[in-house]
Amino acid sequence: MIVNGTPVSGDVEGRTLLVDFLRDDLHLTGTHVGCDTSQCGACTVHVNGLSVKACTIFAIEADGAAVLTIEGMAKDDGTLSALQQAFQDHHGLQCGFCTPGMVMSAAMLLKENPKPTQADVRTYLEGNLCRCTGYHNIVKAVMAASGQDVGAVAAA
Repeated sequence: MIVNGTPVSGDVEGRTLLVDFLRDDLHLTGTHVGCDTSQCGACTVHVNGLSVKACTIFAIEADGAAVLTIEGMAKDDGTLSALQQAFQDHHGLQCGFCTPGMVMSAAMLLKENPKPTQADVRTYLEGNLCRCTGYHNIVKAVMAASGQDVGAVAAA
């Protein structure tokens, strides 16, 4: 597979989840394991341009695929992407555990809908849980990354 633009390979057992391959074999620990049941979204990555919870797919299923993780979201010079910077600027993270999955899901939303409404953001991120209840600021961050006014973001 190609991970963050770099060809990688490895030998894995058939039952090895993609999230475990990324973390344990490739040492890309930004993709978090939160629940192992696809409920929290902390392990969200992009596989062939689609948002996927990496705890729901076996590594072998990604054979030949292009995988993008949170580590691959930064710009080539290492600076944060606009979305990552918006999360930082608008306090869209608290403990940070959900942040990689939130950023990866939000990136897919913005790819599909560059100017989402607040309702669109909230609906799209329903599959990602934040235990710190930072949703309001996460919505602000996504709206800012889309170039929209964050002053009008209503608390829900």
